Amino acid sequence: MKKSEIARKMARQSGGTRGEAADRLDRMVQDILDGLRQGRETRLPGLGSFRQGTDGRLVFRREGGSRRA
Repeated sequence: MKKSEIARKMARQSGGTRGEAADRLDRMVQDILDGLRQGRETRLPGLGSFRQGTDGRLVFRREGGSRRA
């Protein structure tokens, strides 16, 4: 799914504009990246969590337990 599609769905659900939704999405992504750079795990409810692995690579763990790098 592309950013524009996510923003459109966010706008539809919130009643805001696509531009506002795109700005919120950008802030969310930036918050996730900032947290990962600081060594914090970041959880996405309903999806899973991201953390930085010992080798510096991004690790994603889906809710339910499976890991992806």
